[in-house]
Amino acid sequence: MTWTEEEYVDCLEAERRGYAWVMQHHGGLPPEEAEQAALECYPYEPAEDPYRGLVFHDEAWHWAMKAIHGDRYVGEHPELVDPSPDYRALG
Repeated sequence: MTWTEEEYVDCLEAERRGYAWVMQHHGGLPPEEAEQAALECYPYEPAEDPYRGLVFHDEAWHWAMKAIHGDRYVGEHPELVDPSPDYRALG
């Protein structure tokens, strides 16, 4: 995908915000730890990185649920496959 630096940073910040929200509300992390987990999951990648933004192929909900419940969360927790309305409201 080709995007401007501003588009990339906006997407990065939105995914970090979503990941931190899930880690706080579903994973039980305090806000500071949830934000740190989001930074670790979504590090800034330089424009010349050939796989920049590959993590965006699944939304933050998926990556956070995987971190909380493991690789098999889809089968073991089918109720968590789709993001909650509260998560969607983050915008």
